[in-house]
Amino acid sequence: MYFSFIRIDMRDKLKIKLSVANRIYPLTIDPSQEEGLRLASQQINSMIKKFEQNYSVRDKQDALAMCALQIASSKKQISLNEETFINDLEERLSNLIDVLDEKI
Repeated sequence: MYFSFIRIDMRDKLKIKLSVANRIYPLTIDPSQEEGLRLASQQINSMIKKFEQNYSVRDKQDALAMCALQIASSKKQISLNEETFINDLEERLSNLIDVLDEKI
């Protein structure tokens, strides 16, 4: 069995603290991840606030579950849309190839 280890130099890491659902999460990340993580935590906190206002959600756990479901379903829908687009494009290209083959 062969194992490969990647050495992580902690000097290249950034320590940040993110607040999600009124809890602080300390993270050690690559500097390139910081903006995305901060935007994601802001998005989650905003969604939690909307769920609490619009649906009388009192439990943060329920609000977090609703956020997770909404984010995951949105991501899945994008993936399904991409699959549909690719399948449609492949079919059109195949039809075009057939037309070109008939003309040649």
